[in-house]
This record gives sequence, C-alpha cells and structure tokens, in this order.
Amino acid sequence: MDAFVIGVDRGRYRCWMDGQAVTAMKARELGRGSIVVGDRVSLAGEVSGRPDTLARVVRIRPRTSVLRRSAEDDDPAERVIVANADQLVIVTALADPVPRPRLIDRFLVAAFDAGLEPLLCLTKADLGAPDELVDNYEPLGIRWISLSRPFESQLDQLRTLLANRISVLVGHSGVGKSTLVNALLPEAGRAVGPVSPVTGRGRHTSSSAVALQLPGGGWIIDTPGLRSFGLGHIAADKVVSAFGEFADAIAGCPPGCSHLDAGCGLDEWVAEHGGPAEFARLDSLRRLLRSREGLDPAEPAES
Repeated sequence: MDAFVIGVDRGRYRCWMDGQAVTAMKARELGRGSIVVGDRVSLAGEVSGRPDTLARVVRIRPRTSVLRRSAEDDDPAERVIVANADQLVIVTALADPVPRPRLIDRFLVAAFDAGLEPLLCLTKADLGAPDELVDNYEPLGIRWISLSRPFESQLDQLRTLLANRISVLVGHSGVGKSTLVNALLPEAGRAVGPVSPVTGRGRHTSSSAVALQLPGGGWIIDTPGLRSFGLGHIAADKVVSAFGEFADAIAGCPPGCSHLDAGCGLDEWVAEHGGPAEFARLDSLRRLLRSREGLDPAEPAES
C-alpha cells in the first residue's frame, strides 16, 4: 500500500495513507538508506493506524526531486532535507530580523539545483517595505508575496500559490515561518518563539521537518530554522547557473574561468550595464563561489 511520509522521529516514520496517519518502521531489507519527509513509500503489515501498532516500510519510490544541503561549503557530504517537493517557499522577514540576501541566494541555488520553483514570501511588511529586496531579484523573475501581521486576513493569495503543490518552507529563525504555518493551519500548533532583543536572532522552535496537508489539496512541509545552509555538494557551474541574469556575460568569459579572478567577463559586463542591484548580485555570486572553495566563511543562517 502506498503512503506519503509526513514526519520522521528516531527511526519511526509517520506516514499518510488513505486519509489517516500510520506509524511505521523501516524493513531490514532496505538497508541503511535514508527515508525523509516527502518520500513516497510502500507499507506492509499492520497498516490500520491504531495506537501502539507499527507498519513496515518495504519500498521507497523513486524521488522526483531532492532538496539537499551540506553542513559547510567545503564539505561535499550532503544531507537530504525533503523529497518530492515542487516548490521552495523562502520565508524572509522585512525587519526584526533584517533580511539576509546572501542566505536567500543560497536557498535559490539549492532550489534550482533540486528543480524546485522558488517563491519569496516576505513577512512583517508592517515593519518594512519590500521594494529594495524585490528589486534585487527582479532579474531572476522570482515570484514574491508580502504579508503584514496579523497574517490571517491576507492569506488568500498565498493559499492560491500553495494549492495542489508540495511546498517546502525554509528560513532562519525569527522570520515568522511557524506563525505563518499556524495562520494557514490553526490546528497545526507549531511552536512560536520571539526574536531576542539582545542578539536580533530568532530562537529555533521547530526541531524537525513535518508535512501538513492543506484543505482542498496540497502539502506544506515546515522545516526547522536552519543554522547553516552549505552548498559544498553543488558543482560551481550549478551555483553560477542560478544567477541567470549573468548568462550573456559568462558566455564571454575565458575557458575555465573561475569567475573569481581578473579577466572574468562579469566585471566588464557589470561595469558597462549594471547598477547597484547587479553589483550586489555579483557580490553574492562571488561570495558563494569563494565559500565553496573554502576561501570565505559561509554565512550562517543565524548570526
């Protein structure tokens, strides 16, 4: 019987099958391969979902997409966060805490690598305007939505963007991700924590990824506030391809160009055609590339 993994906790897998939750363990014959939220699996054995019963996961279906990260940029070992999603919702506060454009860039690179369509969800628009941040991503054609608090009265457009899709919500702590989930699904009861007035950091309130079903169709997968989002597992050309506005400039680069050294075609193109937004985007690209090479410390998701 086919099921959808909605939660993972210490070797137990919460699966959604035929309109009910079933707890399962992995069959021994599957070996040491990982099972993550979003996986489609086949169950056998006790699949009634009754308390104190355990089914067995006997097969993992082929994945259509994999969202991954590494611990650090110079560490090629990858960690799968979510499987089979088709949309990455990057939740960013416009203030309290301030936006982190370089972290947004990291999420975008991961989205493009995984084949997920990105959506920039800007929260706390009652505290700040979205214009400057949105202008930085206009060349990439990134869809965006801004929300003021309280969210509940403004969610119809977001619900439309989430309908009948499997969407992963990512963001660092304090941006209002759990508050947003609770507004969409009041019964979810995701823990909400304040932003520290001393450090300006959010406190991590979600400890594991969980998939939540939307009324009318679709799923949202809430992930923990991420302390780091390394890109060591993604090839350099994949990082570059996420910055589509530079495609023409890169075509004029010398063979084997690292895009970090003198003679790179990006410098000439930005000097001739670019404004402040293009210079900022080039700075983001090069920071990511330097991080991958261990030349620049990765920007953490909290700082």
